[in-house]
Amino acid sequence: MAIDSTLPKSSLRPPASEKHAKALRFIEEVTKDADSVQQKVLAEILTSNAETEYLQRFKLNGSTDRDTFKSNVPVVTYADLLPEIKRIAEGDRSPILSVYPIKELFASSGTSSGQTKLIPTTQVEMDRRDILTNLRMPIMSLYVPDLDKGKGLYFMSVVGETKTPGGLLVRSVFTSHLKSDHFQARRNDPCDLYTSPDEVIQCPDPFQSIYTHMLCGLLEHKQVHRVGAVFASGLLQAIKFLQLNWPQLTQDIRSGTLNSKVTDSGIRDCMTHILQNPDPILADFIASECSKENWERIITRIWPNTKYLDCIVSGAMAQYIPSLEYYSGGLPVASTSYGSSECYPGLNLNPLCDPHQVIYTIMPNMAYFEFIPQKRTNSTKLVDLADVEVGQEYELVVTTYGGLYRYQVGDILRVTGFHNSAPQVHFVRRKNVLLSIDIDKTDEAELQKSVESAVRLLSKECNSTLVDYTSYADKRTTIPGHYVIYWELDDHSSSSTNPPSDELLSRCCLAAEESLGWAYRLGRVKAETIGPLEIRIVRSGTFEKLMDYSISKGASMNQYKVPRCVNLEPIRELLDSRVVSAHFSPSLPHWSADPSH
Repeated sequence: MAIDSTLPKSSLRPPASEKHAKALRFIEEVTKDADSVQQKVLAEILTSNAETEYLQRFKLNGSTDRDTFKSNVPVVTYADLLPEIKRIAEGDRSPILSVYPIKELFASSGTSSGQTKLIPTTQVEMDRRDILTNLRMPIMSLYVPDLDKGKGLYFMSVVGETKTPGGLLVRSVFTSHLKSDHFQARRNDPCDLYTSPDEVIQCPDPFQSIYTHMLCGLLEHKQVHRVGAVFASGLLQAIKFLQLNWPQLTQDIRSGTLNSKVTDSGIRDCMTHILQNPDPILADFIASECSKENWERIITRIWPNTKYLDCIVSGAMAQYIPSLEYYSGGLPVASTSYGSSECYPGLNLNPLCDPHQVIYTIMPNMAYFEFIPQKRTNSTKLVDLADVEVGQEYELVVTTYGGLYRYQVGDILRVTGFHNSAPQVHFVRRKNVLLSIDIDKTDEAELQKSVESAVRLLSKECNSTLVDYTSYADKRTTIPGHYVIYWELDDHSSSSTNPPSDELLSRCCLAAEESLGWAYRLGRVKAETIGPLEIRIVRSGTFEKLMDYSISKGASMNQYKVPRCVNLEPIRELLDSRVVSAHFSPSLPHWSADPSH
C-alpha cells in the first residue's frame, strides 16, 4: 500500500508484521472520507457530553448538527476556560467540561507563552491518543529495514508530578504516556525496544536518568538502530552531556561499576546485572572516539548501526538541523508525529523526508478540527478540515474527546496537500511568539529566518556555529526600542584560531535585520521608531542554565523548548548575567516603499 503518493511504491517495504499491516490499513480507511469521519467524531463528542455544564450554556438541546454547533458554541482560548479549569483543579467533580471523570491535568511546557497551562483530560481522550501512538512504528517499518533486529537509544524520562488542591494529578503529557499501561505494552512490538530498562525511564532526576541512558546506550552500541529524544534540542543536550561526562562513563564500563552519583535504588539494582562484566576494550574504543578534537559524525562513530534520528525538527526545532547533521554525518531525521497537551492531531506519513520539509497528515478521527484562515478576508468563518486550501495558512482549532470545545491551540499550519481526503500540513510557528517595538510584528518563523541569515554569514567566515538563541524587544533601556538576540556560540574546536571578530558579529546584526519584514525595516529606516538590532554573546552553557531554571519552575525536561522570545524578568536577568560581549547593527538595512521588495 502507498502511504505517500509522492513516493514510488517500490521504495516502500512490506509491513513488518500483520499487526503493522492492520495499522496501515486503518490509516487508509480513516483518511478516505475525512469529512464523514469528522461529522461522526463531532456527533460522538456532543452526544456523550450533552449534559455538561459548558455545553448546556449554549442551548444545543442535544443537537449534533455541525452548523448548529458552530452557530451556538464560541471559539475560545485557554484564558476563556480558566475559570472552569480552576474549579476542576480545586476539586469540583460535577460534569463541567466532560461527563467523563477528569483523570488528570496535563501541564503544557510553558516555554512558548511563558505560562504553564493545565489541560483537563479523560481516559477516553488518553485512549484516543494511544491510537495515534500505535501508528508511528508501523509507518517507520515501511521505510527502515530490520527495526526488529535492533534497539532505540532514547533520552526520555518522567518529570516530577504534583497534585492540585482538589487532588488531581498534574504532570506533562509525556510523563503520563511513560507511566501508562500503553507504554509498558510496547515490549510486544520487536520494532520498538529500547536500550534502557524502565527503571531509567521512570527516574525523575535529570542527571541520573540521562547518565544511565547514555551508559546503557554505550554498552549496547552495536545494537542501537535509532537515537532519539522528544525534541531535537534534547538530543543535542545528550550529545553535550557525553562530551562532558565520557571519562566517568568509560570508567564505569572499564570497571563494571556504576557512578556513585547515581543513587536511585531502582537504577542501581537493574544496572548491577547489566554491568556484571567489565569491558576495557569497549571503554578504550569510546574513550578514543570521545577524546578526539573533532566530534563530527560522533553518533555514527560510536553507534555505527544507527539508521536514523528520531526527534521533532519542525517549527522552532528546525534551527537544530545543521547540528544534527554535523554530529550524525547526515543521518535521516524522523519527526514522526505532531502533538500537544491539548490534542494529537497528526502523523508524518513520509518520516524520512527532508527535515526542513516535514509534513503531517491530520488524522480526522483524533478530534473535530476547524481552521482560522490567516489571510485577510471579509469573512470570519472557520473552515472545516475537508475544505482547507493548499498553500493557505490557518490557526488550528480543536474540539476534543477530553472536553475542549472550539479551542484555539495557537499553532499556525500551512496546507501542502492531501493524503486521500485528509489535509497534510507544515508546522509554521506558534501564534503567540512575537517581537514588536512599533508597527512591526515579528513572528517565530520570521525571527528564525533572520537568525539563519546571520548564522550563514558567521559560518562562512569563521569556525563558530550557533548553539542556541532567544530574544526580546527592549523598550525600556533605549529610545527608540530595539530587538535583542542572545547567542550562544560553539567553535566545534577547542583550539579554534578563527573566532568571530567584533566587526563580523556587527555585520551579523545587519544580516539579521536585512531578513526581517518590511514593517520592521520601515520602522528602522523611514520612521526611525526602531533602534539597531543587538546581538549579545553569552557564555557557553547559558542555555543549559536557562533549561535548568525552567525545569526548577515546573517545566518538563522532555517537553522543554527554548523560548524564542523571553518576557520574564528573571530569565532576562539570567541571560544578561552571562553576556560576554554585545554587538549592534552598524548601518541601516535596505528598505523600499514597495512592500514587495
